[in-house]
Parts: sequence; structure tokens; C-alpha cells
Amino acid sequence: MIVNPDIENYLRNLAPIPHPILKEMEEYGKSCSFPIVGPLVGRFLYLMIEFGHVHTILECGSGFGYAAAWMALALPENGNITCIEYDSTNIKKAKEFLKRLEVIHKVSFIEGNAVECIQKVGHSLDMIFNDIDKSQYLTILPHFVKRLRLGGVLISDNVLWKGLVAENDPDKTTKHIVAFNTALFNNKSLWTSIVPIRDGLSVSVKLKT
Repeated sequence: MIVNPDIENYLRNLAPIPHPILKEMEEYGKSCSFPIVGPLVGRFLYLMIEFGHVHTILECGSGFGYAAAWMALALPENGNITCIEYDSTNIKKAKEFLKRLEVIHKVSFIEGNAVECIQKVGHSLDMIFNDIDKSQYLTILPHFVKRLRLGGVLISDNVLWKGLVAENDPDKTTKHIVAFNTALFNNKSLWTSIVPIRDGLSVSVKLKT
């Protein structure tokens, strides 16, 4: 954990969960050892949607829909999220949760590898949330930049990778993340900062084409 555990617990306990099904989704993730972004990141995504007047979102690496649930709750009725997820079982479970949350009408799914399936996403996007396999972060980045509108936001999870990005001799996965972070900050179309909550979120705004 990057943040002091006491601070992490304080922040988690400070804000109520806006819907009981989100708590149920957390418990489901724990029961099957499935990593999710958690409520601190969920609240941050919700905030970004409200602040940025977001209507169109692409999520890559949706799992069983936890982050999508937070985002769908924040979206206006005419908003939509396209979720790319490679596992059909996760998609089925996500649809069950989102239907019970009464936000399924805002969400559509594409099954497959995000690097390949992003070719099917042609419209200009207000926001992208990236949580795919870390080895693919750098490969998919140009596709994200291309599809973001000017002023659109790219958010990527796990960019501090348990703090291993600061190690002198990083492992293979960590090297992928380090390369991605460097590419974000060097991309002339983006303005990037990293928020050290949970496992690190990069937040990039597209300022140029």
C-alpha cells in the first residue's frame, strides 16, 4: 500500500458508499480475490465525470463492472460507457450488477482484447479509464490519445505499482509501467499528473491534437 494504512482507512471511512450494491460488489471482489479499484478511486472517477461534464466514456479492462458502476451512477441519462473486457464471465456478472443498479442502459460491452477492440471505437470520447494488462499500456496509448476529444481526460490505474516504480532494479511488469508513465509525461498532446491514491492514478488532459 502506497498511502499510510491509517490514512487509507480514514479516507475510506470518511465518505459513505452512495449505493449498497457498490458495497456488495466490493464483497464479491474480495470473495473471489478479484482486484478492484475500490471506493477511493470510484469516488475520484465520479468526481471527474461531474467536474468535466462527461457524457462519453471508454473503459478498457472492466472486470465485473465495479468502476463502470461508479461512473454510470455519475453519468447523466444521455451519457454512455463502452466497456472492453476479455472475459465473458466478467461481462455477464457486470451486466447483472449494473441492471440491479438501474444503470445498464448507459453501458455497452465489447468482448475481447482492448488493443484489438479499440479499433471498433470510433467516436470522440470525453473520458477514458484504462485498467488493462500492464504490458499493453504503452501499446494502447496512441489509440487513447487519438480518440480523446480536446479537453478529454485519460485516467490510468496502477501507475505506481505498489511503489515498485521507484525501485532501482524493477521487474518486467514494473518496467512496462515506468515506460508508460514516461511516455505520458513526454506526450506533447497531453498534460499529465499522478495522484497517489490506492495504487496510483495518472490523470492526463488532451490539450493538443
